[in-house]
Amino acid sequence: MSELTTTDEWSTIPWRKLERKVFKLQKQIYQATCRGQRAKVRRLQRLLIHSWAARVLAVRRVTQDNAGKKTAGIDGLKSLLPNQRLHLAQRLKHHWGKASPTRRVWIPKPGNSEEQRPLNIPTLEDRARQTLFKLALEPQWEAKFEPNSFGFRPGRSCHDAIMAIYSNVCHQPKWILDADLAKCFDTIAQQPLLEKLNASPSVTRQIRAWLPAGVMDNFQYSETLEGVPQGGSLSPLLANVALHGMETYIARYCKGAKVVRYADDLVVIHPERNGIEHAQRLLSKWLQKMGLAFKPSKTRLCHTLNAVDGQVGFDFLGFSIRQYRVSQYKSGRSMKGYKTIIKPSKAAIQRHAQRLQGVIRSHKAAPQVALIDHLNPIIRGWSGFYSAQCSKEAFSKLDYLLYQKLRAWADRRHPHKSGRWRASRYWLVNDGGGWVFAARQGDKLMRLCTHVGIPIVRHIKVQGNRSPFDGDWSYWAARTGKHPELTTQIAKLLKHQHGQCAHCKLYFKSEDLLEVHHVDGNHQNHKWEHLALLHQHCHDQVHLGMHDKHSVVEEPDELNGSRPVLQTSRAGDCPA
Repeated sequence: MSELTTTDEWSTIPWRKLERKVFKLQKQIYQATCRGQRAKVRRLQRLLIHSWAARVLAVRRVTQDNAGKKTAGIDGLKSLLPNQRLHLAQRLKHHWGKASPTRRVWIPKPGNSEEQRPLNIPTLEDRARQTLFKLALEPQWEAKFEPNSFGFRPGRSCHDAIMAIYSNVCHQPKWILDADLAKCFDTIAQQPLLEKLNASPSVTRQIRAWLPAGVMDNFQYSETLEGVPQGGSLSPLLANVALHGMETYIARYCKGAKVVRYADDLVVIHPERNGIEHAQRLLSKWLQKMGLAFKPSKTRLCHTLNAVDGQVGFDFLGFSIRQYRVSQYKSGRSMKGYKTIIKPSKAAIQRHAQRLQGVIRSHKAAPQVALIDHLNPIIRGWSGFYSAQCSKEAFSKLDYLLYQKLRAWADRRHPHKSGRWRASRYWLVNDGGGWVFAARQGDKLMRLCTHVGIPIVRHIKVQGNRSPFDGDWSYWAARTGKHPELTTQIAKLLKHQHGQCAHCKLYFKSEDLLEVHHVDGNHQNHKWEHLALLHQHCHDQVHLGMHDKHSVVEEPDELNGSRPVLQTSRAGDCPA
């Protein structure tokens, strides 16, 4: 009976209310850090770590939300019942300054099945406590991190890093230092990291317990006197703290150099070769203080326009970045005879083609519906990731290769049938749909997605030092469609309207007052097609002086002629 009561207690926790409470504390930590109020920051962090809301949210994230929620540490625990989650949240308030060794597993590196990298898995209790400490430390460091640091940070992605590189190279050909750090997580010096972290004594004591806790590899214990265990929820934040200051250091001692970093992959940009070589020497000395060094096999100098060692441009985060020479007439006056193009790298295209081929080979005898069902998510996911850059040519090439593989798949299944018969069996040729790979499942027609069918939509880079903890919910909701202080209705409308007012078409600002407008005048109709988000003053202007519920008037526009404006009266309003 007690277990049932505890289970009901976990399911009835007001999660939305707790998320708002935790976020308000995080926003206060962020704002206090921006103002330099160190004592207030530590007081708020202590309040957050000890709060019940933060503890149950940390437990829920570790045991229910994370992808590795069923991965066990050295204690063997990998899934908890609701009553066990509540007990774990209560234990997080005690046993500070202690940590268990992590369990090491070896996983293949992406794109290289032969080389492996270590992954250290903490126990569930250590993972929950690390998540709790991350909730308190992340807002503080989000106020300090440099603007061109994009890896393992909320509200930032690799697309922002690519656009940051583009904005630095599009106006002038540049020299590039394309660098990677050797065993970044495993070689970070722990004492310099703790000194840079500069946290309160209790937080420092707990982190100092985690770092040298040791690792169990195949039932063999070994000490971890250096590095940050890669696999805990706090590890990415600690790695960013260790690499913080790189951009400021280079800008101070190497004039004209720019640094764009995504986790341990970084790019240094400079207009001259002497400057890029000087920046490389400076960075090598700076990294030595943190126990880090460049990886020689993945560090090279290149140029965006001219060939260096037979290669033009460079690859970064799966994209190929280079400049092409074009005539002055074709490029326009402002392009100076070259064009900057970012597209999927050859290695990324090859990996994706091999993955598609592997799926087709594993479905030699499977029904066509099963093959389409497995291919569609892969095609949509890969195309969606690369749809922010110049990818149409790569998409067309992949569609052609996919057609050849599907044709071979059909030929193998029916070697004694004619090509016309196979085409009518698996494609919509006879139905007038062309060469569309499709199959019927009952009354539903399942079509294979194409790469070229995904539209190219340019990514908008995140602004400067913006952070989700700065409180500008309108900006972040327009980018992500969600925010802790925002209702679901307004968040969806902001994302659908791309952060613009439906009436005046101006972008919302953090100080603007917003109102939901019912286009049909019926306040009981909450369908999305009948709702619009407006400024408060625009909402008043729409309703001002109108007597009819649904009337469209032509408003003169000096630039574009007349434009239709929808004006409605509020439900229950009396005519003036």
